[in-house]
Amino acid sequence: MPRLAGKRAIVTGAASGIGRASAIRFAREGARVLAVDRAGGPLEDAVAAARTAGGAVIGVSADAGDEAAVKSVVERCVQEWGGVDVVYANAGISGGRVPVLEQTVEQWQEILRVNLIGPWLAVKHAAPVMIRQGGGSIICTASVGGLRANAGGSPYAASKAGVISLAQTAANALAGTNVRVNAICPGLIETGMTRALFDAARARGSEARIGQLNPLQRYGVPEEIAAMAVFLASDEASYVNGQALVVDGGLSSTHPFVPFRR
Repeated sequence: MPRLAGKRAIVTGAASGIGRASAIRFAREGARVLAVDRAGGPLEDAVAAARTAGGAVIGVSADAGDEAAVKSVVERCVQEWGGVDVVYANAGISGGRVPVLEQTVEQWQEILRVNLIGPWLAVKHAAPVMIRQGGGSIICTASVGGLRANAGGSPYAASKAGVISLAQTAANALAGTNVRVNAICPGLIETGMTRALFDAARARGSEARIGQLNPLQRYGVPEEIAAMAVFLASDEASYVNGQALVVDGGLSSTHPFVPFRR
């Protein structure tokens, strides 16, 4: 039986990268998926791909950092399928690599709005539905940038550190409800957010060096994060709660070092 058979799921940031891969994988595993993003055309393409994978999928254009929009998305899932079993609050923005002394309040506010307030809104509006049902799984995309420096700009890293804390604090705030809240901390994954880095490396002919600092000595792909999301969404993860699970090839397992040269 598919691992998410019968589950009713919401995936934000579903138009590209990790969100797209997760929407497709959720559908393949038997979930009914509400795929959410602000990007129109790319979202339609992702929805079509997820439907081809075998699941019932509906695309919804919405801003994952806007409370009215998040509330509406949850209500839409309940209206369409009678409830919400899984929310993957994945939508996020990087904000670029603006030097810390040149960043603006507006940049910080927007990054925190999408990356941190967005997942909190998912908890706020989905958890009551899940509690009435007897449980559910809320998954948030954090980052290795939320664990240590130099994996993104300061506002991005701060927002992802906040997501890790949100998973911990929300899991405890929902104690006794059977609603689980966890975070995934991806390492270097090839997505639209990291495209500039990959394009520059390929232009220099140094693509093979991307990801060389982790023990696997390679970068990751969105499907590898989607696999973790499927696990956390499934009943197989029924005793996993309040955790930040790192999927980074081992990058965060060590201190900075000079790679061994063969």
